[in-house]
Formats: sequence, C-alpha cells, structure tokens
Amino acid sequence: MTTTLDIRRPSPHLAEVWLNRPEVRNAFNDGVIAELTAAFTTLGADGDLRAIVLAGHGKAFCAGADLSWMRTMAAYSWDENHADATRLAEMLWTIYRCPVPVVGRIHGDCYAGGVGLAAVCDVLVASDAAHFCLSEAKLGLLPGTIGPYVVRALGEQASRRYFITAERFSAAQAQALGFVHEVASAETLDAKLAEVVAPLVANGPAAVKACKQLVQDVAGRPIDAALRADTARRIADIRASSEGREGVQAFLAKRDPSWR
Repeated sequence: MTTTLDIRRPSPHLAEVWLNRPEVRNAFNDGVIAELTAAFTTLGADGDLRAIVLAGHGKAFCAGADLSWMRTMAAYSWDENHADATRLAEMLWTIYRCPVPVVGRIHGDCYAGGVGLAAVCDVLVASDAAHFCLSEAKLGLLPGTIGPYVVRALGEQASRRYFITAERFSAAQAQALGFVHEVASAETLDAKLAEVVAPLVANGPAAVKACKQLVQDVAGRPIDAALRADTARRIADIRASSEGREGVQAFLAKRDPSWR
C-alpha cells in the first residue's frame, strides 16, 4: 500500500487501484497526483496485466481537489499554478494512454477532477446513487486540464451545459449521455464490475491493447487515404502476429486460445 493509494493484484491479469483517502472523500492533492502517475506508469508496463480497475474507498469515488491543497494553491504565483496544472495534466495523460484497459468503478460523489479521472477510463461502471458535477465554475475556475477528456467522453453538447452550469447530474443521466456504460445498485455494483472485466481478461491481450489505441488514434480523424492505409497496416500486422494466428486457429478448431 502506498500513502494515498491501495494497489491490489487479485489475479495475475488484474490490478485494482483504490483511491485511499476516505476521510476527504478521496479528494486529490499533489501527493495523489504523483502516486497515480507512478502507479499507472508501472502498471502499464506490466506485460501480464489485462485490466486495471480504478476505484475509491469510503463514501465517494473522488470529490475533486483537496481543500487544504486548494488553500495552499490560493497563494501560488502564475508559474507555480502552471507547474501544478502541468503535473495534473501529465497524470491524466498517463492514465488515458495506459496500454492496459482501465475500468472505472464510480460510487457516491464524482466531482470536478474526479470527473476527469472517470473520463480517462475506458469503461465506466457506476452505482445508481452516484452523482457527477463539473463544479469549477462555482469557484470562478474552469475544468482546464480535464476538459479535453471530459468533452470526448461526455460529448460536446452535454459539456457545453455542465461546464457552464456546474449542475449535478445523476448516474442515469450520465448513462443516457453515453458517459457511463453500466449502472447498478450499490449491492450489485461489484458483480456488474466483474461482468465487465471478465471479457477484458478473456480476450486476446495484445488485441485488446491494440483496440484501445485504435479508438484513440482514429477518433475525429478524417477517413482519408492516410487513415485507410494506417488501418490496413494495423489489421495486417495483427493477423500476422502470433496471437492473431493462434486466435484464428483456435476459433476454427473450436478450442480455447492459448491465452485463456
């Protein structure tokens, strides 16, 4: 266990990263940012891992920035604020670009920077009692570093509303907007999470990573000659790979592939 994170390995192919500051609803500070960056850098390089769950202990997933940290930042110069924001931006990028799929387990409050953490996950499973809020405008701020990820995950039109109104919205609303993939009761949340994680562990590990990167690389790009050539190369590469050959042969022979 690290200072602010509880990192677990329930199986060789699965890791769990739990925000472990329940006394402040898992609000983050510079220590959390540094530890999340280090944790996902290390886990992303682990060849055995096929899925990572990002969750929070206590009553909330993440309430955003820690109040004590915010009081300290209130006296920062522009240069200090910029350096601090850059570290937060690097943390979000590290999780977003982690080669291993990241599944967010959301419960309770998911506010401000917590919405950013949710947005960099690949799949979100939320409790039906969870609430989301991009609350920065209430404080005279803006969701700057989290903005690119939230707009991609929540959608431009919904982001227009919730960035400027700072309204709370429910897990059901988040699902209707496509931000959350699955909603479950508090009692069945972990069962639903396991149901989502199971295929990530069972599918071809290299293929899953390639699929994740494919979505990030092609989203928003024009379907021009360069993109068509790039995607043709990718499918040729994976068909010719040992995993691709094994997967097709196993399917044709009606047997489990070697990685399962």
